[in-house]
Amino acid sequence: MQESSTELGYLARPQEAGSPGVVLIHDVWGVSEHTRDLARRLASEGFAVLAIDLYRREAEVKIDNPGAWMRSLSDPQALEDLQAGIDFLRAGPAAGRKVGMVGFCMGGMYALMAACSCRDLAASVPFYGLLSHSHGILFDEAGLDPAKKPRAPLDYAPDLRCPLLAFFGDRDEFVPMDDVRSLEARLADAGPPAEVVVYPEVGHAFLNDTRPDAFRPAEAAEAWGRMLRFLRDALEG
Repeated sequence: MQESSTELGYLARPQEAGSPGVVLIHDVWGVSEHTRDLARRLASEGFAVLAIDLYRREAEVKIDNPGAWMRSLSDPQALEDLQAGIDFLRAGPAAGRKVGMVGFCMGGMYALMAACSCRDLAASVPFYGLLSHSHGILFDEAGLDPAKKPRAPLDYAPDLRCPLLAFFGDRDEFVPMDDVRSLEARLADAGPPAEVVVYPEVGHAFLNDTRPDAFRPAEAAEAWGRMLRFLRDALEG
């Protein structure tokens, strides 16, 4: 496996050329060692993985309040960055191959939004992505900046452009089941195939093995295997 830094983030890929690509989107904490580990794990499965750094323009990343930090981010800028990540993989490490996307928490939110707006994306896998501006961690009584947050993640769903596989736990404190059911209903009329998987008695960040309070090994292993099968079907065909 080869590892390197690029202008867009961290790149992990197999030694052999010609692998399909995956843009990996970090959670609110940025391109952490956990993010790089996930990229290496995907690379070991035969994908050229760009763990994109959505914070690379920030002079300082100091996150005291994750909700306030996420509310301050520009969704249009993030989607432009994700398009740049797709274009980078298609032009280089995954030249001639398809590109997919995987994201976690905040990154899962952007993986959904990108699946509904980005070009040349063949598949997307959001893990426990945030869905609403009306309540929860993205809600602000004073309102959100419409230039930075023009639409709630759920409002993107009817515009789905590529196959989607989304994972949630039914005990997620940040994503209530009403939001998940609303996502299912909106995806049902979208066109491309979409599946929403909900694990019972599971909370947020269940795939994060650096967080003993959240990590659920059995569900994480099942979701990881299902994700790999989905990506191979979508990207290797």
